[in-house]
Amino acid sequence: MASPLVERSHGACREWFRKVWRVRGGGLYACGFAVTFIYLEVGSLAEDLSGVGAVFSGGAVAAAAGLFIDFLIDSFTNTIAALMWPVAVVRWAPPWGAVALGLAYWLFPIYLKKPIENWMFGGRVPADTRDAADDEKA
Repeated sequence: MASPLVERSHGACREWFRKVWRVRGGGLYACGFAVTFIYLEVGSLAEDLSGVGAVFSGGAVAAAAGLFIDFLIDSFTNTIAALMWPVAVVRWAPPWGAVALGLAYWLFPIYLKKPIENWMFGGRVPADTRDAADDEKA
């Protein structure tokens, strides 16, 4: 049985992912944005926390304010970088990055979109997130 903190964080993560999914179009781009943003945020947070000991030697209030401002700036920068995740994939290993991105856009709706939507929406996918192809099947 999961702890209440784990259950609450899982629900918050799922809710955030739903919002990103709806705003970014509910496909590979949305999924790539979310994964890239989380990856960059975890890296930024780990980097910020690794320097906490040295920062707090100068004063706790000033250090906490500095960490908060750094976190906000990093989050803004990470959002911009996450919006451009397809560029990073294409530049990863030319021309194979572009080929991989094309394959991902082709295969994502076939193999991954349904399981992700089932996880996010508990099997009840709202009409505003379905593709026109989904409407034709129904």
